Amino acid sequence: MALDLVLLGNLLVDDIVLGDGVTRMGEAGGAMLYASLAARLWGARVGLVTIAGSDYPQAALDALAERGIDLSGARPLGRPGVRTWLLHEPGGRRVLHHRGGPSHLEVSPALQDVPASYRGAPAFHLSPMPIERQRELATGIAGFEVQGSPAGRAQRPFVSLDPHEPAREGNLDAWGGVLDHVDAFAPSEDELRIDQTLGDPAAAVERVLGSRLRFAVFKRGGKGGLLLDRSNREIFEWPARAWRVVDPTGAGDAFMGGFLAGWLEHADIARAIEQGIACASFAIEDWGARGLMAATPGAAAGRCAELSAVVQRTTRRAFMLGWNRHP
Repeated sequence: MALDLVLLGNLLVDDIVLGDGVTRMGEAGGAMLYASLAARLWGARVGLVTIAGSDYPQAALDALAERGIDLSGARPLGRPGVRTWLLHEPGGRRVLHHRGGPSHLEVSPALQDVPASYRGAPAFHLSPMPIERQRELATGIAGFEVQGSPAGRAQRPFVSLDPHEPAREGNLDAWGGVLDHVDAFAPSEDELRIDQTLGDPAAAVERVLGSRLRFAVFKRGGKGGLLLDRSNREIFEWPARAWRVVDPTGAGDAFMGGFLAGWLEHADIARAIEQGIACASFAIEDWGARGLMAATPGAAAGRCAELSAVVQRTTRRAFMLGWNRHP
């Protein structure tokens, strides 16, 4: 099966602690779980590249396979994988790894883990992993050729990245070396920690540079989000929309899965954002990925219709000097 979207990253077991003290232990997690389910709601053909611990719930893997998500790029670790505490606090979310397990790098796939049959896909998404592994993957995937490219005009795949290492004042140059090979950068509020973030989020994301970078997607949780389109010098902003909130885990990952599926299908930014918002709303309606697993394409289309005109577009008239790095 030819794939539309390849997701690379981790499948982790989560112990969730909400701000009101409610807990849920041993949830199947990992950004790819939420992103892949979201992308499938819009018909995208999805494959996963990951290293699964022996303790990862088999029911979650079965649910992915039942929905047509290709798991031939998932290999077993052969022992328990990474288990994390997800602590939702007033100042944001903290992720703490349980002691005694493998390192984050050990469970993060490398370029050689990408099956040959996946390498012609038109899009790849790098879920949160150590920055050195994301750099390796972004650089390597930039050399892939999209299947069916015209002879003599090789088309490179679209690459998006969700960071694990926050972008902050002291490491923007290091991030630039990664984002020179990336088309879309998608930090959350926990992952964008530079001076302007609170007062002027658009100015903050403008400072994250990359010669190839087109989209900066800033996921702001309960405050909604914004997308900066460097090619057209436009900003898209939207409020948070929630029909019901049980567990916020995975909302940003579901947003990116829905957004990427939409962008690949029709290249309409506002419509793709609406698809992402709809997917995020399903993710937060139940514990773990249950809300996304219960969703249907028809329900997703219905929610998208309710979001008509929620995305506002403006032209960015004042630009940072960093824009000059974009060709």
